[in-house]
Amino acid sequence: MSLFGDGLEAAMQKAFTRPAPKSAPAQMRYLVKQLKGTRAVAQLLRVSQRTVERYVKDQIKKPRPDLAARLEREVKKRWQPQVRARARQRAATTGGIIIDTRARIGYTAPIGSTDEDRLRHLTVALPPQYAARLFDAQAAGATDQQLREITAEGLKEVYFQDGGRRAGQLEEVRFTDIDHLDFDL
Repeated sequence: MSLFGDGLEAAMQKAFTRPAPKSAPAQMRYLVKQLKGTRAVAQLLRVSQRTVERYVKDQIKKPRPDLAARLEREVKKRWQPQVRARARQRAATTGGIIIDTRARIGYTAPIGSTDEDRLRHLTVALPPQYAARLFDAQAAGATDQQLREITAEGLKEVYFQDGGRRAGQLEEVRFTDIDHLDFDL
């Protein structure tokens, strides 16, 4: 699991207008409807087609923990795509994204400045272009490291350089030892 990818996904789920199905049979029926058949769901969840059919008919109600986790993850990934798209669009064009983190953050700057990494707790509103870059990178299958670099670049511009009003020679922000990370739209 990726820290940044999961954080962005959790921010999207806060935009949902209705809760996703909770019971395993309801989740299974939702996936069967979305993927248009039990065979596709069986392949996705790595179970037999017969097992999927038994969940759909309420013959099995309680999946084993690993199947329950896969089932919930796949349902949430597909739940309310229009609401998810609207939230992503709003963040990427007007709203931006808020990052709340406690991590070791420092920067590379000319000799003589206090560029040492230190543990900081920051809550920063990143502008829409960074939200757009984060969501685009996530959709393109970016690694956690690539998402971290985009976030660090946003922190550099917004927090350290204050939109160009200070720290003009700042070269690179180091964003490591993440203790806490939360995104919000």
